[in-house]
Amino acid sequence: MRSAETIEPPRRRPKDRKDQIAMVAAELFCARGYHGVGIDEIAATVGISGPAVYRHFRGKYAILVYATRRLIERVLVEVDADDADPAARLDALLAALARIAVEGRKVGGLYQWEWRYLEPAHVAEFTAQLAVLSHRFAVPLRAVRNDLDDRGASALVRAMLSVFGSLATHRAAIARGRAEQTLHRVGLAVLHGEPPVPRTPGDDPEPDQDPAGVRPGARRELILTEAVMLFHRYGYHAVGVDDIAHRVGINASSVYRVFPGKADILAAAFYRASERVAEATAVALDGAVDAPDALRRMAESYVELTFERSDLVSVYLAENSNLPGGDRHELRKVQRLHVEEWVLLLTEVRPELPAPEARVLVHAALNLVTDLSRWVRFDRRTGMDAHLVRLAMLIMTA
Repeated sequence: MRSAETIEPPRRRPKDRKDQIAMVAAELFCARGYHGVGIDEIAATVGISGPAVYRHFRGKYAILVYATRRLIERVLVEVDADDADPAARLDALLAALARIAVEGRKVGGLYQWEWRYLEPAHVAEFTAQLAVLSHRFAVPLRAVRNDLDDRGASALVRAMLSVFGSLATHRAAIARGRAEQTLHRVGLAVLHGEPPVPRTPGDDPEPDQDPAGVRPGARRELILTEAVMLFHRYGYHAVGVDDIAHRVGINASSVYRVFPGKADILAAAFYRASERVAEATAVALDGAVDAPDALRRMAESYVELTFERSDLVSVYLAENSNLPGGDRHELRKVQRLHVEEWVLLLTEVRPELPAPEARVLVHAALNLVTDLSRWVRFDRRTGMDAHLVRLAMLIMTA
C-alpha cells in the first residue's frame, strides 16, 4: 500500500486547454490541410483523448472558427500603437506585426488559405476584422504620405500584409531576429511604394483566358480545366468527380476512363503548373543580358503567368497537402528548385545578401503576386502587370 507521501495529486485540466487545442489544430490544419486532419489526431497531439476535445468544441469546424478568431484577435491586440507621430506609429505597428508573423509562422496559413473553409457568416466576421487591421495601418500611412487616397493606402496595406503572410507559405530556414528585421524593412518599403491598383478605376474586364492552358476539344484537357477551376473556387475536398463531370458535360464514369481518381486530376494539375513555370522561366532567361535583367524578366514572366493562369497557380499553391505522397515529394522538389533559381539570381544581383534572407524575399515577392491576382482583374490597359513587377522587384531589392 502506497503511503500518503507517495500518492500523486489528481491531474488538473489546464486553464488554457481550449487555446492549446486550437493552437495544435491550427498547426495541423496549416501543415496537412483542414480536411486532412481529424479530431483524434488533434487530441493525440495535445496528449488527451478524443472525447476530451469535445468538452471544449462541438467539432472540428468549431475549432477552425475559434482558432481563426484567436489568430486575428491576437494580431489586433498586439499590433496597436498610440504614438502621436505617424511615422513612429507606423514603424511600431510593423515591428509588432513582424514579431507575430515570425512567432506564428506555423499557424499563419489560417490567414493565407485555410480560412476559406469558413461558412459565409464567419468569413464576413474574419474579413471585418482584417479591415480593422488594415485601417490601423492605413491611418498613419496616409498621414505620412499625403499623395495617397484611401484606395491607394488600402492597396499598399494589403500588399504589405501579403509580404508578412508569405512567411507561412514556405519552410525556408532563417534566424528569428533576421526574419523580423527583413519583414519590417520590406514592409516599410512596400508601404512607401506605388499602390498596386489599376490606373483606370472601374475598368474590370472579364479575362479572356484559359486558366489551365488547355486546348478545347480534348476530353482530358477539358476535365483538367474544369477541375482546376472548381478546386480553386471551392477547395479540393469540396469538389467531387460528379461535379467535375457535370461541368464538362459528361458522366462521372467518363472521367474515370481518363483519370483513375480525383487525386490523379489534382496531380496532373500540379504537373501542368510546373511545366508552365518551367516554360515561362526558360523564356524569361533567354536573351537576358545580365543578372539584373534576368531577375526583372523572371518577375515579368511570373506576373504574366499568374494572371493568365490564376486558377492553376492558386491551386498549385493551396492544395499541396492533398497530393498523393509520391507526387507531393516530387513536386515540392521541383518547387524548391524553381525558388533556388530566383535566389541564385537575387544573390548575384545583391552579393551582400545571405541566402536565407534572399529566399524569404523571393517567397515574399511570389506570394504578393499570387495574392493580388485573386484580388483584381486586369488587362494590360490597366497597368496592373507593370505595377506588380515593380512591387516584386522592390521587395527583392529592399
